[in-house]
Amino acid sequence: MQNLNNSDYDIERLNVAHAFDVAAKEYDTFSLLQQTVVDRLVESFDLIKINPASILDIGSGTGYGSRKLKQRFKKAQFYQSDISGEMLKTARKQSSRYFSKNHFLCADAAHMPIDDNQFDLVFSSLMLQWCNDLDQVFAEIKRMLKPGGVFLFASFGPDTLKELRECWQKVDDDIHVNAFVDMHDIGDSLIRNDMDAPVLSVEHIVLTYNDCKQLMNELKNIGAHNVNKGRRKTLTGKQRLNKVISHYETFRADNKLPATYEVIYGHAWRPHRQRGKSTTENSQSISLDQLRQDLRDKKQK
Repeated sequence: MQNLNNSDYDIERLNVAHAFDVAAKEYDTFSLLQQTVVDRLVESFDLIKINPASILDIGSGTGYGSRKLKQRFKKAQFYQSDISGEMLKTARKQSSRYFSKNHFLCADAAHMPIDDNQFDLVFSSLMLQWCNDLDQVFAEIKRMLKPGGVFLFASFGPDTLKELRECWQKVDDDIHVNAFVDMHDIGDSLIRNDMDAPVLSVEHIVLTYNDCKQLMNELKNIGAHNVNKGRRKTLTGKQRLNKVISHYETFRADNKLPATYEVIYGHAWRPHRQRGKSTTENSQSISLDQLRQDLRDKKQK
């Protein structure tokens, strides 16, 4: 696993926005895995019994997740937020124009221009891996949630694209594949930000491809570029690329090349009350001397 403390792995936000702007028109054609993750995440509501009146889909992309949520929560107000303006334009085109309960906001998840205590549900599918500071993002999410509201999310874990990462590491020391945060680190960050009862699980999904270029083209078409600060700024040479393709062939099985995705699913609640603050109900102050005297008096009776 890479050292996530290395600033070379910091995500450059403007490059993320640009990559998804470019990918927006064709995104739904190539994002079958992303749609599958949304479907499985939405199935969580079979167990999480809520009926939210207000929902924020953060990192909403072309709106696939919001459309799925709309099927369950028809009366809810929806806010779709994404760092890519072109993604939101695509989502808006697929939204009802009349009497719509959909709202669209182009914003960074770490700095949301939304008031406190606004949403019963914050939903996020495969957005967190594009954020440098999870603590900041989770603090924003908790702030926007109403007390008792729930945050439901999915993110990629460290095993994601491990085959491609290993092949590049055999070719040079540059960063070619994004780093991903471990499930336990996500859970720790939720707890640090006073989110209640976090529940997380992991699923490994292995997609298969005819060749390595098919995988790379798919990543390009969904906007999943290498946007780390420490990436190579010049074009990747044909010779290095051919070496990567050659190394990837060692993973071939049943005439297919695998690409592993580690998907982390989770949810957590905003507490009804602020932690660390006691109420005046059923509480009293008493000195140690007074307590000793009371015990002596009881013994003498």
